[in-house]
Amino acid sequence: MYSITSFRRQRQLSVFGFFFAILFFYSCTERPDHQVRERLSINDGWRFFKYDDAKNADGLIYDVRSDIDEDIDQREADDQPVEGEWVEGEESVLKAWILPSGNDFIKDSAKRHVRPEGYPGFDFPFVQASFDDGNWEKVNLPHDWGAREPFTYEVSGSMGRLPSHGVAWYRRSLDVPSSDAGRQIYLEVEGAMSYAMVWLNGHLVGGWPYGYNSWQLDLTPYIIPGGKNQLAIRLDNPPISSRWYPGGGIYRNMWLIKTEPVHVGQWGTFITTRDVSEESAVVDLEVTIDNKSNENADVEIVTFIYELDLNGNRTGKRVIEFAPQSANVAAGTKTAVNSSVTIANPRLWGSLPTQIPNRYLAVTEVQKDGKVVDVFETPFGIRSLEFDAVNGLFLNGEHIYIKGVNQHHDLGPLGAAFNKRAAERQLEILREAGVNSIRMAHNPPAPELLELTDKMGFLVVNEVFDVWERRKVPFDFHLIFPDWYEQDLRSMVRRDRNHPSVIMWSYGNEVGEQYTGVDGAALSQKLNDILKDEDPTRPTTASMNFAKPDMPMPATMDIISLNYQGEGIRIHPGYEHLQGIRTHPLYSEFHETFPNKMIISSENAAALSIRGEYLFPVTPNSSAPVSDGIGGDSESLIVCAYELYTANFGSSVDRVFAAKAQHPFVAGGFVWSGWDYLGEPTPYYDARSTYFGIVDLAGFKKNRFYLYQSHWRPELPMAHILPHWNWPDRVGKVTPVHVFTSGDEAELFLNGVSLGRKKKGEYEYRLRWDDVVYEPGELKVVAYKNGEEWAQSFVKTTGAAESLNAEADRDRIKADGKDLSFVTISVTDEDGFVIPDAKHPLRFSIEGPGEIVATDSGDPRDFEAFPSNERNAFNGLSLVIVRGISGKPGIIRVMAESDGLKNAVAEIQTVR
Repeated sequence: MYSITSFRRQRQLSVFGFFFAILFFYSCTERPDHQVRERLSINDGWRFFKYDDAKNADGLIYDVRSDIDEDIDQREADDQPVEGEWVEGEESVLKAWILPSGNDFIKDSAKRHVRPEGYPGFDFPFVQASFDDGNWEKVNLPHDWGAREPFTYEVSGSMGRLPSHGVAWYRRSLDVPSSDAGRQIYLEVEGAMSYAMVWLNGHLVGGWPYGYNSWQLDLTPYIIPGGKNQLAIRLDNPPISSRWYPGGGIYRNMWLIKTEPVHVGQWGTFITTRDVSEESAVVDLEVTIDNKSNENADVEIVTFIYELDLNGNRTGKRVIEFAPQSANVAAGTKTAVNSSVTIANPRLWGSLPTQIPNRYLAVTEVQKDGKVVDVFETPFGIRSLEFDAVNGLFLNGEHIYIKGVNQHHDLGPLGAAFNKRAAERQLEILREAGVNSIRMAHNPPAPELLELTDKMGFLVVNEVFDVWERRKVPFDFHLIFPDWYEQDLRSMVRRDRNHPSVIMWSYGNEVGEQYTGVDGAALSQKLNDILKDEDPTRPTTASMNFAKPDMPMPATMDIISLNYQGEGIRIHPGYEHLQGIRTHPLYSEFHETFPNKMIISSENAAALSIRGEYLFPVTPNSSAPVSDGIGGDSESLIVCAYELYTANFGSSVDRVFAAKAQHPFVAGGFVWSGWDYLGEPTPYYDARSTYFGIVDLAGFKKNRFYLYQSHWRPELPMAHILPHWNWPDRVGKVTPVHVFTSGDEAELFLNGVSLGRKKKGEYEYRLRWDDVVYEPGELKVVAYKNGEEWAQSFVKTTGAAESLNAEADRDRIKADGKDLSFVTISVTDEDGFVIPDAKHPLRFSIEGPGEIVATDSGDPRDFEAFPSNERNAFNGLSLVIVRGISGKPGIIRVMAESDGLKNAVAEIQTVR
């Protein structure tokens, strides 16, 4: 029998022996004298052409579509989806050549697609290297062709009134030197909208129809090392294809990946953690090796783990290594290799502000015949998650209440073209409100967005589909769902499964199959099973706005996600007369029916407002649907900013907060929506962008932002008064004053005279002085908490407009052609106060190595094109987005002017 002492000695010897074996193994391994894996950006240097009319485009189509003319602006946002419509394809369509591109994501090999003979389109001029595209537009990626164009009423309000539809081509030559002979060359596309088809040197390589997924094509059979390699990509973005602005073009990054024939496969690592504590954690690693050679390959796989700092940079400190693994990979096949390691005292990934988003980097090396043939890096995080039906979400043992928002994919005046800094700015502003979670509505995001949520400590619900087989609009995803649902599901998971910020998968949003009973539930179960097969470590969900606890669909998912049903839909006073889904509050019934499933409010509120616009009288109720005379004006397209008004199916913030407080088992929820977004301009479809956001399209905070902040950041001393106090036509008239504060009571003063001290009652989240009679001057509020003074705020009647002010969110940016500075232009009086109702015409110009990318005001009714250098201020503010020129550091001067006002200048330094 071993004594404790001898056992410890034996264990130490074993550890030292393993360590020296690793050293010996690597001393005998030939290190590469070149980079065995290259990932090269091919974003720059494209030529772009778009047909004036898709009806006159070429005949290289993915599939035929029926002729449908439908006004989607006339439907309610929560209308029931209907039976899909399909048209039988003809032999001339190219679907059969495109379908094999997704074969790696079809599990049953018998269901994989066989590519037909031949190369359709080989003789088409645009795919030929000899074609002269010199008169085509020069563009760099990411590129959204719609956002650069004027707004037009020929496009529905639902789709943002920007011409994102149409057929277009992108062309670019690839630099593939003769030294790349024998290597694998892949094209990686992070997002192209939509029905992408790719030709290389005249050969149809493949494509991917769903515009939101990332995908990869093997270019190797068609590459000419050392020769001219002409890439041509055709996109076909249908009209009436979305309920929001989808964008058009190759709107995310594109890469050329070069590897040896034996390498880690596409998204070929999967890292999970278990038995996580502050003392230790088990890290499980699966590596898939792809052998594209003609011979079987004996390989050794070893993975090292490093720490990353909070900026995502490797610290240089190697934490631990996995034991080397051996595998024989048959020619033309893939093999998965599994291993595990235990990390002592792990630095856990967590959600701010109470935890730290620590991360690690796994560096996987593949050796063949004593040589390193691939190096693959995988950032990941170590964290534990618990989804409790009674107490909610626990992250690393700490209860985390989900304070989430829904986010669409567009970046306001930048359109759908992804920009990392613009996305980071959105998250930074949301964090100010106390947001800790993001639901990706309703599609997989750009990979860089998940890099940001990892780095910044946000929790993410990653969602893939807005529709299944039943359609919401004529040309949406239902047309390709039967052929592509498995490929899109599996590819989403494989791409995103190593992101610690992703805590659950959502495979549907308000799908029409909620209405089809057991048939819809069967399809839901099929999708759920695919997700669990790809990733058994995360729970699944689909958001339901109709399915009830006694219906079959809710039983098919791990998490119950309710859109508006928890608070009730069209059931409260003031909403009963409305047509549409009618549902009494259902949190309790769902909890009783599914006592072991956590519940979240995947969409709530759907409150509406325009920043700084007010209508009178103000409803005495805590929530009201917008209509003429009740918070709205259908002629001016205004929705009042008292933050009491909602879409027909929604509830005010106050009512949502109260519903959550009365049902503490609900784990939290996601506001519809965090930012305004292009399209779906409920309730007025003559506008260009939505009214739902707590932040407007330009990034300026609405009053609602502060209502959320007051509740979600109770530790932050703050008070916010509304409305503004410039009302020359309301002297002597009742002008209600509301206060949002993290305190529990407050006293209001008008020109130094107290209007009374009020205290929040149970389930009350604002303080109201509804009988204030307007007189010019100053409104001041003093907020208290637990009887002690907590915060102060004031608004005042401003003087006449005198000056412009320019303030950059960052005055130092990179001269890389990507980094952005967001410059706020404000109209101020002689004391420097922003004039809250100013709407002066503004002109913008720039000097130095930079360019104005776009401007905006946040007004959903503003139809000035985004690239314009002229724009009216909206309620005192306007935005100028500035980008430095790549490779040209220096000082940029952004100037704003308006007749009769003092000009403003912002200086921004760009650096290499």
